[in-house]
Amino acid sequence: MGRLVKVRVLYHDKCFDGACSAAVFSRFYQERIHRDVELAYTGLVHRAGALFNENQFDGDENAVVDFKYCASPKVTWWFDHHLSAFLTPADAAHYEQQQSNTKFYDPDFRSCTKFIAHVAERRFGFNAEPLKEVIEWADIIDGALYPDPKTAVEMREPAPKLTMVIEATQDPTFIPKLIPVLSQMPLADILNESFVAELIPPLLDRHKKSIEILRQRSTEESGTIYFDVTDYELEGYNKFIPYYLHPNAIYSVGLSRSSFRTKVSVGSNPWAPTDRFVNLAKICERYGGGGHARVGAISFPVDRFDDAREAALEIVQELRESVSNP
Repeated sequence: MGRLVKVRVLYHDKCFDGACSAAVFSRFYQERIHRDVELAYTGLVHRAGALFNENQFDGDENAVVDFKYCASPKVTWWFDHHLSAFLTPADAAHYEQQQSNTKFYDPDFRSCTKFIAHVAERRFGFNAEPLKEVIEWADIIDGALYPDPKTAVEMREPAPKLTMVIEATQDPTFIPKLIPVLSQMPLADILNESFVAELIPPLLDRHKKSIEILRQRSTEESGTIYFDVTDYELEGYNKFIPYYLHPNAIYSVGLSRSSFRTKVSVGSNPWAPTDRFVNLAKICERYGGGGHARVGAISFPVDRFDDAREAALEIVQELRESVSNP
Protein backbone atom coordinates (compact mmCIF):
# COMPACT_ATOMS: atom_id res chain seq x y z
CA MET A 1 0.00 0.00 0.00
CA GLY A 2 1.33 3.45 -0.94
CA ARG A 3 1.44 6.58 1.16
CA LEU A 4 -1.92 7.82 2.43
CA VAL A 5 -3.22 10.85 0.55
CA LYS A 6 -4.22 13.54 3.03
CA VAL A 7 -7.41 15.34 2.06
CA ARG A 8 -8.51 18.37 4.04
CA VAL A 9 -12.27 18.90 3.69
CA LEU A 10 -13.43 22.40 4.61
CA TYR A 11 -17.19 22.66 5.02
CA HIS A 12 -19.87 25.17 6.03
CA ASP A 13 -19.79 24.83 9.81
CA LYS A 14 -22.86 24.57 12.09
CA CYS A 15 -24.96 23.61 9.08
CA PHE A 16 -26.68 20.28 8.37
CA ASP A 17 -26.10 20.65 4.62
CA GLY A 18 -22.47 21.56 5.27
CA ALA A 19 -21.85 18.45 7.38
CA CYS A 20 -23.73 16.21 4.93
CA SER A 21 -21.83 17.75 2.00
CA ALA A 22 -18.56 16.84 3.70
CA ALA A 23 -19.85 13.30 4.35
CA VAL A 24 -20.96 12.71 0.75
CA PHE A 25 -17.74 14.20 -0.65
CA SER A 26 -15.64 12.04 1.69
CA ARG A 27 -17.32 8.80 0.69
CA PHE A 28 -17.20 9.74 -2.99
CA TYR A 29 -13.50 10.64 -2.80
CA GLN A 30 -12.63 7.44 -0.99
CA GLU A 31 -14.59 5.22 -3.37
CA ARG A 32 -13.84 6.89 -6.71
CA ILE A 33 -10.62 8.95 -6.39
CA HIS A 34 -8.23 7.50 -3.75
CA ARG A 35 -9.05 4.58 -1.48
CA ASP A 36 -5.93 5.07 0.67
CA VAL A 37 -6.86 8.44 2.11
CA GLU A 38 -6.56 10.30 5.41
CA LEU A 39 -9.54 12.63 5.73
CA ALA A 40 -9.37 15.71 7.97
CA TYR A 41 -12.15 18.25 8.54
CA THR A 42 -12.32 21.98 9.19
CA GLY A 43 -15.48 24.04 9.65
CA LEU A 44 -15.77 27.43 7.95
CA VAL A 45 -18.05 30.23 9.13
CA HIS A 46 -19.14 33.46 7.50
CA ARG A 47 -17.54 36.27 9.44
CA ALA A 48 -16.49 39.84 8.82
CA GLY A 49 -13.10 40.00 7.11
CA ALA A 50 -11.13 37.15 5.53
CA LEU A 51 -13.01 33.84 5.27
CA PHE A 52 -10.00 31.67 4.48
CA ASN A 53 -6.57 31.15 5.97
CA GLU A 54 -3.95 29.63 3.67
CA ASN A 55 -2.62 27.60 6.60
CA GLN A 56 -5.91 25.68 6.64
CA PHE A 57 -5.08 24.14 3.26
CA ASP A 58 -2.61 21.59 4.62
CA GLY A 59 -3.70 18.51 2.63
CA ASP A 60 -2.27 16.89 -0.46
CA GLU A 61 -5.69 17.86 -1.74
CA ASN A 62 -8.00 20.46 -0.22
CA ALA A 63 -11.75 20.50 -0.79
CA VAL A 64 -14.18 23.33 0.04
CA VAL A 65 -17.84 22.30 0.11
CA ASP A 66 -21.02 24.33 0.67
CA PHE A 67 -19.00 27.51 1.07
CA LYS A 68 -17.78 30.48 -0.92
CA TYR A 69 -15.21 30.15 -3.69
CA CYS A 70 -11.53 30.43 -2.83
CA ALA A 71 -9.04 31.21 -5.60
CA SER A 72 -6.09 29.71 -3.72
CA PRO A 73 -4.13 27.24 -5.90
CA LYS A 74 -4.10 24.92 -2.88
CA VAL A 75 -7.88 24.35 -3.21
CA THR A 76 -8.24 21.38 -5.56
CA TRP A 77 -11.97 20.59 -5.17
CA TRP A 78 -14.91 22.98 -4.72
CA PHE A 79 -18.68 22.52 -4.67
CA ASP A 80 -21.24 25.22 -3.90
CA HIS A 81 -24.86 26.16 -4.63
CA HIS A 82 -25.26 29.58 -3.01
CA LEU A 83 -26.22 32.56 -5.15
CA SER A 84 -23.53 34.50 -3.30
CA ALA A 85 -20.78 31.98 -3.99
CA PHE A 86 -18.20 34.53 -5.13
CA LEU A 87 -16.89 37.22 -2.79
CA THR A 88 -15.68 39.38 -5.68
CA PRO A 89 -16.05 39.60 -9.48
CA ALA A 90 -12.39 38.55 -9.62
CA ASP A 91 -13.24 35.28 -7.86
CA ALA A 92 -16.06 34.62 -10.33
CA ALA A 93 -13.73 35.32 -13.25
CA HIS A 94 -11.07 33.03 -11.76
CA TYR A 95 -13.60 30.19 -11.52
CA GLU A 96 -14.82 30.71 -15.10
CA GLN A 97 -11.30 30.88 -16.55
CA GLN A 98 -10.15 27.67 -14.88
CA GLN A 99 -12.70 25.39 -16.58
CA SER A 100 -11.80 22.91 -13.85
CA ASN A 101 -12.98 19.29 -13.75
CA THR A 102 -12.89 19.32 -9.95
CA LYS A 103 -14.66 22.60 -9.15
CA PHE A 104 -18.42 22.82 -9.58
CA TYR A 105 -21.12 25.42 -9.05
CA ASP A 106 -24.88 25.31 -9.58
CA PRO A 107 -27.24 27.65 -7.68
CA ASP A 108 -30.28 25.73 -8.96
CA PHE A 109 -29.69 22.96 -6.40
CA ARG A 110 -31.45 23.40 -3.08
CA SER A 111 -28.68 21.63 -1.17
CA CYS A 112 -24.98 21.27 -1.80
CA THR A 113 -25.24 17.66 -0.60
CA LYS A 114 -27.52 16.71 -3.48
CA PHE A 115 -25.38 18.71 -5.91
CA ILE A 116 -22.23 16.79 -4.90
CA ALA A 117 -24.07 13.47 -5.20
CA HIS A 118 -25.38 14.47 -8.65
CA VAL A 119 -21.94 15.46 -9.97
CA ALA A 120 -20.22 12.45 -8.39
CA GLU A 121 -22.72 10.04 -9.96
CA ARG A 122 -22.73 11.51 -13.45
CA ARG A 123 -19.10 12.50 -13.82
CA PHE A 124 -17.29 9.94 -11.70
CA GLY A 125 -19.58 6.90 -11.56
CA PHE A 126 -20.20 7.16 -7.81
CA ASN A 127 -23.06 5.13 -6.32
CA ALA A 128 -24.93 7.57 -4.06
CA GLU A 129 -27.77 5.16 -3.23
CA PRO A 130 -26.39 4.17 0.23
CA LEU A 131 -26.50 7.89 1.16
CA LYS A 132 -30.06 8.43 -0.05
CA GLU A 133 -31.45 9.32 3.40
CA VAL A 134 -28.76 11.92 4.11
CA ILE A 135 -29.14 13.44 0.62
CA GLU A 136 -32.94 13.67 0.86
CA TRP A 137 -32.91 15.23 4.32
CA ALA A 138 -30.22 17.75 3.37
CA ASP A 139 -32.50 18.83 0.52
CA ILE A 140 -35.52 19.09 2.85
CA ILE A 141 -33.65 21.04 5.52
CA ASP A 142 -31.59 23.38 3.32
CA GLY A 143 -34.47 23.84 0.89
CA ALA A 144 -37.02 24.41 3.70
CA LEU A 145 -39.25 21.69 2.27
CA TYR A 146 -40.96 20.72 5.52
CA PRO A 147 -44.73 20.34 5.02
CA ASP A 148 -45.48 22.92 7.74
CA PRO A 149 -43.81 24.94 10.54
CA LYS A 150 -44.94 22.43 13.17
CA THR A 151 -42.90 19.64 11.54
CA ALA A 152 -39.85 21.90 11.36
CA VAL A 153 -40.06 23.19 14.93
CA GLU A 154 -41.37 20.20 16.90
CA MET A 155 -38.57 17.98 15.51
CA ARG A 156 -40.04 14.50 15.74
CA GLU A 157 -37.79 13.04 13.01
CA PRO A 158 -34.08 12.22 13.55
CA ALA A 159 -32.78 14.73 10.96
CA PRO A 160 -34.23 17.87 12.59
CA LYS A 161 -32.88 16.74 15.96
CA LEU A 162 -29.45 16.24 14.44
CA THR A 163 -29.72 19.65 12.79
CA MET A 164 -30.42 21.17 16.19
CA VAL A 165 -27.24 19.64 17.59
CA ILE A 166 -25.12 20.67 14.59
CA GLU A 167 -26.33 24.27 14.73
CA ALA A 168 -26.04 24.66 18.51
CA THR A 169 -22.90 22.75 19.48
CA GLN A 170 -19.97 24.77 20.81
CA ASP A 171 -17.61 21.78 20.63
CA PRO A 172 -15.24 22.21 17.64
CA THR A 173 -14.54 18.46 17.60
CA PHE A 174 -18.21 17.40 17.33
CA ILE A 175 -18.92 17.87 13.60
CA PRO A 176 -15.54 16.46 12.46
CA LYS A 177 -16.43 13.39 14.54
CA LEU A 178 -19.96 13.30 13.10
CA ILE A 179 -19.07 13.58 9.38
CA PRO A 180 -17.58 10.08 8.98
CA VAL A 181 -20.60 8.62 10.81
CA LEU A 182 -23.00 10.53 8.51
CA SER A 183 -21.33 8.87 5.54
CA GLN A 184 -21.95 5.36 6.89
CA MET A 185 -24.94 5.12 9.28
CA PRO A 186 -28.73 5.70 9.23
CA LEU A 187 -29.73 8.95 10.96
CA ALA A 188 -31.79 7.18 13.66
CA ASP A 189 -28.74 5.12 14.64
CA ILE A 190 -26.55 8.22 14.74
CA LEU A 191 -28.85 9.75 17.37
CA ASN A 192 -28.09 6.74 19.58
CA GLU A 193 -24.33 7.20 19.35
CA SER A 194 -23.18 8.28 22.82
CA PHE A 195 -21.40 11.46 21.66
CA VAL A 196 -24.67 12.60 20.02
CA ALA A 197 -27.27 11.19 22.43
CA GLU A 198 -25.83 12.99 25.47
CA LEU A 199 -26.28 16.38 23.78
CA ILE A 200 -29.93 16.06 22.79
CA PRO A 201 -31.85 16.46 26.12
CA PRO A 202 -30.22 19.77 27.16
CA LEU A 203 -30.51 21.13 23.61
CA LEU A 204 -34.20 20.20 23.41
CA ASP A 205 -34.69 22.12 26.65
CA ARG A 206 -32.80 25.09 25.18
CA HIS A 207 -34.93 24.83 22.03
CA LYS A 208 -38.15 25.07 24.05
CA LYS A 209 -36.80 28.12 25.88
CA SER A 210 -35.80 29.75 22.59
CA ILE A 211 -39.38 29.42 21.35
CA GLU A 212 -40.58 31.37 24.38
CA ILE A 213 -37.84 34.00 24.02
CA LEU A 214 -38.74 34.56 20.36
CA ARG A 215 -42.43 34.64 21.28
CA GLN A 216 -41.65 37.54 23.62
CA ARG A 217 -39.12 39.33 21.40
CA SER A 218 -40.59 39.03 17.90
CA THR A 219 -43.04 41.48 16.37
CA GLU A 220 -44.79 41.26 13.01
CA GLU A 221 -45.81 44.24 10.92
CA SER A 222 -46.62 44.44 7.20
CA GLY A 223 -45.79 40.76 6.76
CA THR A 224 -42.28 41.09 8.23
CA ILE A 225 -41.07 39.75 11.60
CA TYR A 226 -38.26 41.47 13.52
CA PHE A 227 -36.49 40.35 16.68
CA ASP A 228 -33.30 41.12 18.58
CA VAL A 229 -31.92 38.36 20.82
CA THR A 230 -28.36 39.66 21.11
CA ASP A 231 -28.59 39.58 24.91
CA TYR A 232 -29.11 35.80 24.82
CA GLU A 233 -26.78 33.02 23.61
CA LEU A 234 -29.17 32.06 20.85
CA GLU A 235 -27.34 32.17 17.54
CA GLY A 236 -28.15 28.51 16.84
CA TYR A 237 -31.92 28.91 17.24
CA ASN A 238 -34.25 27.00 14.91
CA LYS A 239 -34.78 29.37 11.96
CA PHE A 240 -38.39 28.24 11.47
CA ILE A 241 -39.57 29.37 14.92
CA PRO A 242 -40.53 32.87 13.67
CA TYR A 243 -42.99 31.35 11.16
CA TYR A 244 -44.26 28.88 13.76
CA LEU A 245 -45.15 31.88 15.92
CA HIS A 246 -46.29 34.17 13.07
CA PRO A 247 -47.65 31.84 10.37
CA ASN A 248 -48.99 34.66 8.18
CA ALA A 249 -45.66 36.48 7.91
CA ILE A 250 -43.70 36.52 4.66
CA TYR A 251 -40.25 37.59 5.91
CA SER A 252 -38.23 37.58 9.11
CA VAL A 253 -35.17 39.59 10.14
CA GLY A 254 -33.33 38.59 13.30
CA LEU A 255 -30.36 39.99 15.18
CA SER A 256 -28.20 37.60 17.24
CA ARG A 257 -24.71 37.57 18.68
CA SER A 258 -21.95 35.02 19.30
CA SER A 259 -18.35 35.26 20.50
CA PHE A 260 -17.04 36.14 17.03
CA ARG A 261 -19.82 38.03 15.23
CA THR A 262 -23.10 39.87 15.34
CA LYS A 263 -25.37 38.23 12.79
CA VAL A 264 -28.31 39.58 10.83
CA SER A 265 -30.44 36.65 9.63
CA VAL A 266 -32.89 37.35 6.82
CA GLY A 267 -35.42 34.73 5.77
CA SER A 268 -38.70 34.13 4.01
CA ASN A 269 -41.58 31.95 5.14
CA PRO A 270 -41.55 28.67 3.15
CA TRP A 271 -45.30 28.36 3.76
CA ALA A 272 -46.26 31.96 2.92
CA PRO A 273 -49.34 32.26 0.71
CA THR A 274 -47.47 34.10 -2.05
CA ASP A 275 -45.04 33.29 -4.84
CA ARG A 276 -43.61 36.81 -5.10
CA PHE A 277 -40.49 37.27 -3.02
CA VAL A 278 -37.67 39.78 -2.89
CA ASN A 279 -34.24 38.24 -3.60
CA LEU A 280 -32.77 38.16 -0.09
CA ALA A 281 -29.26 37.20 -1.23
CA LYS A 282 -29.04 40.43 -3.22
CA ILE A 283 -30.15 42.48 -0.21
CA CYS A 284 -27.58 40.79 2.06
CA GLU A 285 -24.80 41.26 -0.52
CA ARG A 286 -25.20 45.04 -0.21
CA TYR A 287 -24.05 44.74 3.41
CA GLY A 288 -21.26 42.24 2.73
CA GLY A 289 -23.34 39.11 3.32
CA GLY A 290 -25.11 36.70 1.00
CA GLY A 291 -27.01 33.44 0.78
CA HIS A 292 -29.93 32.22 -1.30
CA ALA A 293 -32.85 34.01 -2.91
CA ARG A 294 -35.11 32.95 -0.02
CA VAL A 295 -32.67 33.11 2.91
CA GLY A 296 -29.50 35.04 3.65
CA ALA A 297 -27.32 36.49 6.40
CA ILE A 298 -24.77 39.19 7.16
CA SER A 299 -21.91 38.94 9.66
CA PHE A 300 -20.58 41.98 11.49
CA PRO A 301 -17.66 42.15 13.94
CA VAL A 302 -18.80 41.88 17.54
CA ASP A 303 -17.83 45.50 18.22
CA ARG A 304 -20.02 46.77 15.36
CA PHE A 305 -23.37 46.00 16.96
CA ASP A 306 -24.79 49.43 16.07
CA ASP A 307 -23.97 48.87 12.39
CA ALA A 308 -25.59 45.44 12.48
CA ARG A 309 -28.72 46.80 14.12
CA GLU A 310 -28.91 49.66 11.63
CA ALA A 311 -28.61 47.21 8.72
CA ALA A 312 -31.27 44.95 10.23
CA LEU A 313 -33.73 47.82 10.66
CA GLU A 314 -33.08 49.08 7.12
CA ILE A 315 -33.80 45.62 5.74
CA VAL A 316 -36.95 45.33 7.86
CA GLN A 317 -38.18 48.63 6.44
CA GLU A 318 -37.35 47.58 2.88
CA LEU A 319 -39.16 44.26 3.24
CA ARG A 320 -42.19 45.83 4.88
CA GLU A 321 -42.43 48.33 2.02
CA SER A 322 -42.12 45.51 -0.53
CA VAL A 323 -45.10 43.77 1.08
CA SER A 324 -47.18 46.92 1.40
CA ASN A 325 -46.34 48.10 -2.15
CA PRO A 326 -45.84 44.94 -4.24
